[in-house]
Amino acid sequence: MRTWDEIRSFPLAIRLLLVNQLGVNTGFYLLIPYLATHLGDNLGMSAVVVGVVLGVRNLSQQGLFLIGGSAADRLGARGVIIAGCAVRTVGFALFALGDGLPVLLAASVLSGVAGALFNPAVRTYLAQEAGEERRAEAFALFQVFATTGALIGPLLGSALLLVDFRASALTAAGIFAVLTVAQALVLPARDVPPARGTVVADWREVAGNRAFVLFALVMVGMFTLENQLYLLLPDGARQATGWDGAAGLVFLVGTLAGLTLQIRLTRALKRRGSRACWIAAGLALMALAFVPPMLVAGTGAPPAGPLDAVLRALPVLAGALLLHLGIMTAQPFVMELIPGFGRSELTGTYFGVFYAVSGVVAAVGNTAVGWAMDEAQRGGAGSAVALLPWACCLLLGLASAGGVTWLHRVGTLPPAHRAPVPVTA
Repeated sequence: MRTWDEIRSFPLAIRLLLVNQLGVNTGFYLLIPYLATHLGDNLGMSAVVVGVVLGVRNLSQQGLFLIGGSAADRLGARGVIIAGCAVRTVGFALFALGDGLPVLLAASVLSGVAGALFNPAVRTYLAQEAGEERRAEAFALFQVFATTGALIGPLLGSALLLVDFRASALTAAGIFAVLTVAQALVLPARDVPPARGTVVADWREVAGNRAFVLFALVMVGMFTLENQLYLLLPDGARQATGWDGAAGLVFLVGTLAGLTLQIRLTRALKRRGSRACWIAAGLALMALAFVPPMLVAGTGAPPAGPLDAVLRALPVLAGALLLHLGIMTAQPFVMELIPGFGRSELTGTYFGVFYAVSGVVAAVGNTAVGWAMDEAQRGGAGSAVALLPWACCLLLGLASAGGVTWLHRVGTLPPAHRAPVPVTA
């Protein structure tokens, strides 16, 4: 009830963006997790070709975040959000309508470009509309809707796959089409400040902000560990219980925690301590989330029965809950902090650079975790190396928490409520 009251207290524009994020994640996750299976099993493509198609989508998105952020600053976030949703509508429709490699590559590129457009633009609009006083609460609600969509999407996708993959792709495209129309009709336009200088000058200004770049690099732990909700933790749940459906419980735990605790947690923490302290605490909690699953990692033998499977699932689900609580603690304050590093006219560019840097560095982190998982599998059940991927995540999270603490102690991070950055000629 408190979450609903908080939602109603925000203006219509923010409420629409929250629903938009629910739709974005629902549409994305009902299609993308099943794309590799469709390409390999249904279309008979080799693993190399599947990797190329998926890699093109990811590269298109990560590589163009900077463009999307700058477009939000110079053209207005509203138009960029609408354009991004429209482009993804076309991209997902192509996945349904084409089986040839050129069409699939075009669909991947368009889907990635769409994400690069609306991801920084939505956060820019949200940050500007909420204002400094309520920015943390707005991003907390944003996270609730995003997590809920990430749960609904795979469940809906599994049901639609009983028909065929095209049904999933067309449904996803339809969701983005509805979002495009809704935003075009309802999302208010905002005045765009006149641009000063060139886009390259904006990028140079942001890249030259040493404090911001260091913060973006330090936050690699948050993004890498958050991605383990889709890689290491589901795999750990399946191995511990011998049941493929156990992976879904990882998402269910997070959604329920977010719906019941996110707003209360953010508002309580906001009144106590600094943002940097809570970001560091959230990262430390995310790191510690990988300790309980170590109790059942690499057990090897299948569960002796249903009760044994439940007992083995509990440490993994406890880890999932801790990870979600860590994300819920840190992420709203991270999003609130980013605009404080520079001029308000460059909010979109700062978000774009942040996601570009964090995305690239997190990809390296995910590769390291994947390597550790392979080594654990080769080491065999019951060996010490079975703990390697969990230990890697633990150390990475603690390192990120330590990095944020250090940046705070040396006075690098912006204050909670800063005076406007003066505009110089």
